[in-house]
Amino acid sequence: MSALLALVSFDLCPYVQRAAIVLAEKGVAFERIDVDLANKPDWFKGLSPLGKVPLLKAGEQVLFESAPIVEYLEEIHGPPLHPTDPLAKARHRGWMEFGSSILSDIWTLETTHDRQAFDAKVRALRDKFGRIETELGPGPYFAGERFCIVDAVFAPVFRYFDVFDDFADLGMFAETPRLRAWRQALAGRPSVKGAVVADYPDRLRAFLNRHAGVITQLSSAA
Repeated sequence: MSALLALVSFDLCPYVQRAAIVLAEKGVAFERIDVDLANKPDWFKGLSPLGKVPLLKAGEQVLFESAPIVEYLEEIHGPPLHPTDPLAKARHRGWMEFGSSILSDIWTLETTHDRQAFDAKVRALRDKFGRIETELGPGPYFAGERFCIVDAVFAPVFRYFDVFDDFADLGMFAETPRLRAWRQALAGRPSVKGAVVADYPDRLRAFLNRHAGVITQLSSAA
């Protein structure tokens, strides 16, 4: 078997969480190396073409971007987390991209000082979550009883709202009962719990307070 894998990460990055969840679900041992993205070390700059995390070091080779990292892990380590049917697998990959688009919307919620931009993203997210609601079956996971990579993509998405809810009730999941059940099932999964540091909620709150955007102002106005 190849040498121990190393996941180069940042404590709040949802894309790192995605990779860490897949590694844990597959039972793959790995070392986690955190970097400060505000003060990137030279060795990191040399390894990351885009200056972003995650990176996966596999021996002398380095992979960047979460999607190819996850696909590589899927190819070389069991158990499989993608469906075997090619069409179903392609659809799952589409929903992975959909999850990434939600993360882009969430970034605006975290950082914007523009109330109109904030409200527009809240509406966009409600629409997207409503769309996912129509795709979900009886659960507990995205595709039923088996945990899949789409679950690994959405677990970090839902984790944000555990902290956002402390600042304001955005009513994000009021009309999506299946989504609420999915969120709860993912929150209890050991791989999801272990994908972040124990004080992740405090670190995210500190990040939000430093940016002092609309979401923190909503908390002050409550």
